[in-house]
Amino acid sequence: MAKKHDFVNKEYIVPFILVTSLFFLWGFARAILDVLNKHFQNILDISITQSALIQVTTYLGYFLMAIPAGWFINRRGYRQGVVMGLILFAVGALAFIPSSRSGTFYAFLLPLFVIGCGLVFLETSANPYSTELGDSETASSRLNFSQSFNGLGSLCATFVVGQFLFDETPEDSHIVVPYTILGVVVLCIAVIFSRINLPEIKHKETDVDRAKGARIRKLFRYHPMFVFGLFALLCYEIGEISINSYFINFVTGQGWMNDNTASIVLTVALAFFMVGRFVGSWIMRSISAARMLLICGIGSVVCIGIVICNIGKVSMVALIGNYLFEAIMFPTIFSLALTNLGNLTKSASSLLMMTPIGGCGFLLMGYVSELTTNSFAFIVPFIGFVVVLLYALKQNAMKKRMEV
Repeated sequence: MAKKHDFVNKEYIVPFILVTSLFFLWGFARAILDVLNKHFQNILDISITQSALIQVTTYLGYFLMAIPAGWFINRRGYRQGVVMGLILFAVGALAFIPSSRSGTFYAFLLPLFVIGCGLVFLETSANPYSTELGDSETASSRLNFSQSFNGLGSLCATFVVGQFLFDETPEDSHIVVPYTILGVVVLCIAVIFSRINLPEIKHKETDVDRAKGARIRKLFRYHPMFVFGLFALLCYEIGEISINSYFINFVTGQGWMNDNTASIVLTVALAFFMVGRFVGSWIMRSISAARMLLICGIGSVVCIGIVICNIGKVSMVALIGNYLFEAIMFPTIFSLALTNLGNLTKSASSLLMMTPIGGCGFLLMGYVSELTTNSFAFIVPFIGFVVVLLYALKQNAMKKRMEV
């Protein structure tokens, strides 16, 4: 009889609930960017390529701060990593108040950079911590469940903030209101996490741990599948963030709807995304994470292929359908890449959290759309999902060899 694996170890139930609540926060913060992008185009009369600096600046914060975040968390632990992330997040959000008084688009970029730095601390702490709070066999399912609340945060952000910004009397100062509220809430959460106990997970020392060299060098030298997972996650981020950022521009550019309606449709798409993660988490209790990733990789490649072919509103259906398939990709690739890394887990997580720099792919997507067509710009996420599919094929091949 097969051994039943715990979804979450009993002693870690409370820490799991507390850490999972953080996923809602950064889902909300990242989804605002997709609405903010179109809002600044309307208010400040800037191009798609210029507005892409919103994503570039935020995800540059991820890229530059990821390794320092890993260094900090290795030395100070998960809880202090979370608190540091929340403080930086709150400072960046509240900095929108003085930025709005300048009246220029570029004044908002520094607060967005600071928010990106805060989010990378949160994600570098919470993602691997979630995978370690139960049996390794249920790590992907557990992280997908936590990441489902990331989808819920995204859904709330696009609907609430989208309706607020795309009203009849839009102003650039409107954006101060949601960011001020968010900053105050995040500061309160930082106080709570500064006073609770998050137990650290200990790993046995291995031969790799005893080998000479820096942790990051060991990862690249001894763990080739981690390196492949790192590249696959980067390609996924290029696909997912580019699609979210381009969504409103695409459906309005096709003449299908106005900005307000488009933000509602994006909310529906993100609802599919959230459902995909909940359902994926449940399904992965029965089938392997690698098999699930393979199925979803095929689904995304097909859906985005249809969008590129520009088959009328069928393309919009395929685009929304893609959200179901891509939903499980980040947490599943993340957890698979961290498998059996032991004491290198925190350092590996910091490298994986550099991958949101792939959000800068929206800049390339906007450039391609200006040179060709709105639909052909989806070649950028299409290539990203093809790489994810190849990673899934490799993972499944390895799993089959282990079973023989």
